[in-house]
Amino acid sequence: MNFLHHFVGSPLAAAIGWTLLHSLWEGAILSGLLAAVLVIVRTPRIRYAAACAALAALLCACLFTLAILAPNGAHSSGFLNPPAVAAWQVPGSKGVSNSWPSSLGGIAPWLTPLWILGVFLVYLHALAGCLSVQRLRRRGVCCAPERWQAELNRLGALLGVSRNFQLLESSLAQVPMVLGHFKPLILVPVGLLAGFPPSQVEAILLHELAHIRRHDYLVNALQRLAEGLLFYHPAVWWISGVMRAERENCCDDLVVSITRNPHEYALTLAILEQNRFSGPQQAVAVTGGRLMKRIHRLLYPKLRNTAWTPLLGAAILLTLGAVSIAAWQADVSPHGSSAIQARADSSKAADYSKWLNEDVVYIIDDAERAAFLNLSTDPERDKFIEQFWARRNPNPGSSVNKFKVEYYRRIAFANKRFATASGTPGWQTDMGHIYIVYGPPNEIDSHPKDEGGSSKPAIEVWTYRHVAGVGDHDTITFIDRTGRGDYHLAPGNAR
Repeated sequence: MNFLHHFVGSPLAAAIGWTLLHSLWEGAILSGLLAAVLVIVRTPRIRYAAACAALAALLCACLFTLAILAPNGAHSSGFLNPPAVAAWQVPGSKGVSNSWPSSLGGIAPWLTPLWILGVFLVYLHALAGCLSVQRLRRRGVCCAPERWQAELNRLGALLGVSRNFQLLESSLAQVPMVLGHFKPLILVPVGLLAGFPPSQVEAILLHELAHIRRHDYLVNALQRLAEGLLFYHPAVWWISGVMRAERENCCDDLVVSITRNPHEYALTLAILEQNRFSGPQQAVAVTGGRLMKRIHRLLYPKLRNTAWTPLLGAAILLTLGAVSIAAWQADVSPHGSSAIQARADSSKAADYSKWLNEDVVYIIDDAERAAFLNLSTDPERDKFIEQFWARRNPNPGSSVNKFKVEYYRRIAFANKRFATASGTPGWQTDMGHIYIVYGPPNEIDSHPKDEGGSSKPAIEVWTYRHVAGVGDHDTITFIDRTGRGDYHLAPGNAR
């Protein structure tokens, strides 16, 4: 106890305590600036870089403040100098007087031992996490099939990842993850490589390779060190949350830029989360909300920008004293605002038209189409679309609409598989139409066109053992008279 009182009375304890207090307003300013950037900028890479810069700036500000308040310079700095200690006396049980601090200057030194204890506990928890990670590396793992290791090497070369990495299957991991920086290891749950379609597995591996390429494991380790030092600051945890969310968005964008199939990738994320929820550990529900935001962002990229974004960004900058931004905002003409609103309305109209005439053109009935066209406001249209999918949800009230997920998966597959050489999107072709409505056939009998100059066209016959509302053992014949893969329904197969 004597050591504690001696330490609290030292200039170093006072300097650290005042640094902790000053970090509160420093963090508030930096988090306000970051909030302004997040409102104005929608690019994940810039948002992630801004969050990293904000966390680094806060750490540097604390170090700079501590340097000013260090024992050698604490009394030479007027505006940061701790005020004198005011105390009041409390008589002890034996007549001994105990001195208790009653001002901020007296409280500040006592914050230092509490901060040291908090840092120790946070780092102790982090150490336990590191030991758990090492356990994942060693226990319950087996080598992935050679074809997937070769595919991983190919994808790594495609992304320009020069470091050596390994792919293992784990019986302890619930989701794919990357472990390590210098010798990165990709762990996937047992059964994922065999149970998922190859295109979805490739998307998962691309996402993990994107983490390796971006050095996210190392950045995350440094981020945790900063979190430990500034554990008491709410701004730090908010900034860290932004970093983690935008880190995943950056990797998602990289995957979509290569696969060109956001719908199927969104489906992959949804299935991964569903599998994780069905596992033995349930303490991961918070991640679900973030995942749904990622899926919504992938499926509806045009809805990420709104007309009020620049105005809200300017308002935040105003609260931080950006007078020049305030002056610019005051000079905005009504004509300019009308033009912005007109462009936003045009974008919304295009989204609704695409949904009606492309996304659900094969499953919406005439009554629903007429009702949708009679709606006059965007909130009404949004509510109609929500109810449209809810009516088709096989499990009403569930967070994941399996019908909707499967439907968009079929559209993505049709666009990838059945697009013609003449430029017709896959969903508009006869094969794409049948696949979207009825799903994959049970059997495919293909007779390609002869290369010997025969006039006999190519034929492909799809057989369905059962189609709801149609019957059992239904066959559909497609004919390609051009020899370029442009199949059309044969006469007598109209659907």
